[in-house]
Amino acid sequence: MKTNMLKSVVAVAVLTLAVSACDNKDKKMAQNEEEERGIILSNMDTTVNPKNDFYNYVNGTWMKNTEIPDDQVRWGGFGVLRKKTAHDMLGILETAKESDKYADDTDQAKALMIFETKLDTVARDEAGIKPLQPALDKIASISSVKDFQKVITEDATMVSQPFFGIAAYSNPSNSAMNAAYLTPGGLGLPDRDYYTNTDAKSIEIRKEYVNHITRMLQFLGDTEEEARKQAETILAFETKLAEPRLDKVASRDFRNFNNPRSVAEVQKMVPTIQWEQAIKDLGVTKAVDTLIVMQPKYMDVVEKTLANDDVDTWKTVLRWSTLNDSAGMLTTEIDKTNWNFYSKYLNGSKKQKPADERALSTVNGTVGEAVGKLYVDEMFPPEAKEKAENMIKNIIVAFEDRINNLEWMSDSTKTKAIEKLDKFTVKIAYPDKWKDYSTLEVKSGNSYYDNMIAVGKWNLKDNLEKINEPVDRTEWGMSPQTVNAYFNPFNNEIVFPAAILQPPFYDYKADEAVNYGGIGAVIGHEISHAFDDSGSRFDASGNLVNWWTDTDLENFTKRGNQLAEQYSNIEVLDSVFINGKFTLGENIGDLGGVLAAYDGLQRFYEKNGRPEKIDGFTPEQRFFMSWATVWRTKQRDESLSEQVKTDPHSPGRYRATQPLQNVDSFYEAFDIKEGDSMWLAPEDRVRIW
Repeated sequence: MKTNMLKSVVAVAVLTLAVSACDNKDKKMAQNEEEERGIILSNMDTTVNPKNDFYNYVNGTWMKNTEIPDDQVRWGGFGVLRKKTAHDMLGILETAKESDKYADDTDQAKALMIFETKLDTVARDEAGIKPLQPALDKIASISSVKDFQKVITEDATMVSQPFFGIAAYSNPSNSAMNAAYLTPGGLGLPDRDYYTNTDAKSIEIRKEYVNHITRMLQFLGDTEEEARKQAETILAFETKLAEPRLDKVASRDFRNFNNPRSVAEVQKMVPTIQWEQAIKDLGVTKAVDTLIVMQPKYMDVVEKTLANDDVDTWKTVLRWSTLNDSAGMLTTEIDKTNWNFYSKYLNGSKKQKPADERALSTVNGTVGEAVGKLYVDEMFPPEAKEKAENMIKNIIVAFEDRINNLEWMSDSTKTKAIEKLDKFTVKIAYPDKWKDYSTLEVKSGNSYYDNMIAVGKWNLKDNLEKINEPVDRTEWGMSPQTVNAYFNPFNNEIVFPAAILQPPFYDYKADEAVNYGGIGAVIGHEISHAFDDSGSRFDASGNLVNWWTDTDLENFTKRGNQLAEQYSNIEVLDSVFINGKFTLGENIGDLGGVLAAYDGLQRFYEKNGRPEKIDGFTPEQRFFMSWATVWRTKQRDESLSEQVKTDPHSPGRYRATQPLQNVDSFYEAFDIKEGDSMWLAPEDRVRIW
């Protein structure tokens, strides 16, 4: 029973040739250290006209000379920085290990134990599937609905299942309190569409999924014939559970998930499960009288499925789900077979990431804040935080100015929008209060599987204890060493971990145009999420409340539809188009982020003075070039196809340029005129924020 299922649903949540000529009177950057702090000239292709192909003008030489590492499926600013951060973290872990100063019961020691037991492939290979045997025995013992319910609740962290889960998260009607959510369970394929689409590629993927299940079940001792028969059953069963789920566009509207029901009503909806007992057996100690049923139609199908009393099929599905979720904790052969399907086949990866990076990823995803403290002490200077905080304040003010100047929005809605902006919580670099892992039972002598089960139990208990408790708004959803950022609509907060505050996004020693075009636009992006088609449904307190007039909402929706149409016309591969409705929130974020950051830069210059050109480029040109640098990306076709199907972000190449075509200042900066390829007629430019 995955407690992160809900987080994935609500996650927040996350850049003429004459122009390039150097002027001897301009300030020049050094060609080594200082160049690395700004626009890297050697990555550009100045034989390309920026008026026709801005992306390759900024990134062309980098695109020609860069190869995607075999252990990556796409490569660019994020990938490079994540690789660097992983290198830094591995050094920090090695130093911590050598220091031998952390007692076994400290958070740091637990992080090292998880790291080392994952790397101990000799022990994992010797153990085979023995660590999984208790879970398999539990499944095998099921002979009734009562047994089934007991196993999936009492042993929720050991036995995985695709039916349903219970998790705590902010109540959309009262964001200050946590509520209990009834969530769909996780399926074996990464997206509903893989089960329901009828195109040739989806059919092929389902066939390969059956082949993959067949291979995996043989590790449990099944013959190939037995395994294939079960695999066909599993695909058919998971398809039944996939079909009634909301599609990815409908899932972006949280109103579709806000379906509070009393436990008595849930009992009538799914009478096969004894809900009061199930909630208790999961470990919920508080009285629960209401569940937010995220997908009622899905739960109707769950009931029809369970009412069939097909215990053997349930056991087959549970057995596969448990093996699939545990694959990375078992032998190297099982782990590699799992990688072959999910990473190599579905995403086009050529090689697994190094073992130490995979172990680090596990640590970051389990006890990330335990090592986050070490990362911050080692890698993040206090002056970087202070400068970033000032930039955020400046961009928030710029966004407020943009709201006040909107012609299409009424004064009453503007007042509500600015109220939301004024109530923002900004979290930057690292938490003020670190997470406490003292009750996590990671112990010396545990196997890797044991440690991960302990992590699962800790996470489940930690989450379910929050039901009907006040929301702890000091908590972070990412560790400091995460190269990302997010907006949480329930807390009305924007969060920027320390690791993203590095080049190419941010360098506190670089010039302001580059920083505002990098991290500044990322900051603006996260601010804009509060006002995208999804985040705009939440008010200043994080409640799911409509604060729009009917006319304003109609105007906003119309403009969003125009932006969605722009992106839906982009063909990334043969007959593969961006889904503009699915990616709308991120695309609004990019457009709003660039505009707010640009205005923030101008505000900075008004206060501090306007600088000279650098290498022949005006500050405005460097701003837009920095944005295009952030989103430079090389990507394998399989990964690109997978991203379009499953990721609400548009591919990096199009994030680099499509927002700019809607920004008037971009045309002015590069003197783009009608007839140039980058030109979009003013009446076709989308203007939202």
